[in-house]
Formats: sequence, structure tokens, C-alpha cells
Amino acid sequence: MNQAYENAGAGESGVCGFTIEVAGEGMTTAAPDRTRITLGVVTEGKDVMTAQKENASHIEAIITALMGLGLAREAMMTKTYAVEPQYDYIDGSQTLRGYKAVHLLGITLDNVTDAGAVIDTAAAHGANHITDIVFLSSESAAYEAAALQEAVRSAQEKAAAIAGALGVSLSAIPCKVQEVGQEGQPIRFKAAALSMAEAGTSIEPGQLTFRAAVRVWYVYA
Repeated sequence: MNQAYENAGAGESGVCGFTIEVAGEGMTTAAPDRTRITLGVVTEGKDVMTAQKENASHIEAIITALMGLGLAREAMMTKTYAVEPQYDYIDGSQTLRGYKAVHLLGITLDNVTDAGAVIDTAAAHGANHITDIVFLSSESAAYEAAALQEAVRSAQEKAAAIAGALGVSLSAIPCKVQEVGQEGQPIRFKAAALSMAEAGTSIEPGQLTFRAAVRVWYVYA
């Protein structure tokens, strides 16, 4: 959310008088320490019950296997569940082919090292669809604050340089500071499907980048 600070002397209109307006940007990086994975099972059957039954069997096998890796059941939750009819279209006619059941689990890890093992274990027990792998930081608020501080310092340096070139002096405190909406971006991987051929999956978490930007107004004289 954008935030703004105005000097009490700026008045209700927010007009500071003679001002220098500058923009500042800041960036910090951090190693992620959390992982969110979305994966699950897509099955098809001639009737609803067949598709649902096969799907449920695979999902339960996946949950049990992941618990065997040390994951708590609470770390897994259903994100998507749907059963849809599937049709064939021949010569303009619609014919019911069967039903597709989709059950996707959201899995939360308190580390980044187990992502590959989780994916391989799930695939070995019936998972055939993955939609998301996201790496995050538990200290994101601190890194976002550091990026914001760097953005403000950048703006201060720009304002001082402009004031020096003009031969004017700046107010010690800006009359207005506005945060421009930027957020730290999680590292996200996407894929359409899993197969047993992908055993031994290696997932590289890389680095998270947190960015901030501000607009700052200084009164000069």
C-alpha cells in the first residue's frame, strides 16, 4: 500500500511552496527460507464416482508419503477441487466422454532444501500436475524496510545534488514523502505436469529481490 507523509507546515492542500521533487529507488536481496508448492492429481473416468475415487486414492497416498518425509498434515491443504464433464465434439455434435477430477494441494515448507524431495515423492505416489513453486522469506518485512530506507537515502542525495547545482539550500526535513507501490517479488516457478521421469528433481531457490520507490518533496530557499 502506498504511504505518504506531509510536513505539518505544508497546509491542508499539501502544497509545500517552492519545492524540489525527486524520486528515489532502493533494493535489497535475500536468500529465501520458505517454499510454497501447489501440486496434485488430475484423473479421468467414465463416470463421476470412478474419477473421484481414483483421485482421492492418489491424494491420500501423496499426503501419507509426504508425512513420511516429516511434513505435518497441517502443512498441506486443499487449494483446488473440481469435477468437470469432458466432451468430444464430432461433426458438430457434443458427446459426453467422461469426467475429470482435479485435486490440488498447497504445501508449505519451512525451508528451501526439501522442495525437490517433496515433488519427487508426490510424483512417485500419483501426483501428475504442478502449478506453482514459490520461494519466500520469513523476514520479508525487514528486507522491504531496508529497501525503503535506501530509496529515501537515494532521494535525499538527488535533492542535495540538485540544490547544490542551483545554489539553494534545502529544508532539513522534506515537506512530503510518498511511497510508490513496489513489492518484493517472490521467486516463482511454474510447470504443467509431473512425470516419473523427473525423479531426482533439483530446484534452485536463487535470491529474492525486494524493491522500493519513493517521491520526495523538499522546500528550498
